[in-house]
Amino acid sequence: MEFLSSLQTRRLMAIVRGSDADAALDTVLTLVRSGIDLVEVSLSGTDALNVIAKARAKLGPGALLGAGTVLTPRDVLRAADAGAAYTVTPAVTEAVAASRALGLPVLAGALTPTEVATALAAGATAVKLFPAGQGGLELLRALRGPFPDVPFVPVGGVDAATGRALLAAGAVAVGVGSPLVGRAADGDTAGLTDRIAAFRSLAGEAS
Repeated sequence: MEFLSSLQTRRLMAIVRGSDADAALDTVLTLVRSGIDLVEVSLSGTDALNVIAKARAKLGPGALLGAGTVLTPRDVLRAADAGAAYTVTPAVTEAVAASRALGLPVLAGALTPTEVATALAAGATAVKLFPAGQGGLELLRALRGPFPDVPFVPVGGVDAATGRALLAAGAVAVGVGSPLVGRAADGDTAGLTDRIAAFRSLAGEAS
């Protein structure tokens, strides 16, 4: 899987984090089967490694399934063993270099120009602009001045309207958690189908 080209093509990465491992697995499968097939499972969720492993077994080796909230080299090893095809970090930590050492693409979290430069130097495939919910649009525009060729993926508080604006401003993709997933990974699937349709429309408009 070429992770960067997947971001450029899909324009949307779903983030699943839940308190119910079975519900989280069902949510991953529902997203993928509904056309949102670039999915990050956060390691901060309940039994997340098993969720990744079971999703990988059901979806096969080609699924665009990754692990998020990856903080340490040990997290990287465990995520890779579970079947994650890429990692996502909330900050520039040792997990960035550890991911690259294993040959895993990594979306590294950064917020400032120094952090962006550090992430790139550590081998980040793309930069997760985090948190992007408040002031993210202005920050993205500012950072694209000194870093015009960096693939930025804003994450954190990105709803459909914000996501549309961020993509129009040059984000390669957006990462979306609760505005898309809601509480489906906790067992409450109310409205999930409608939210999937809305975000698929957003990604389609931006492609």
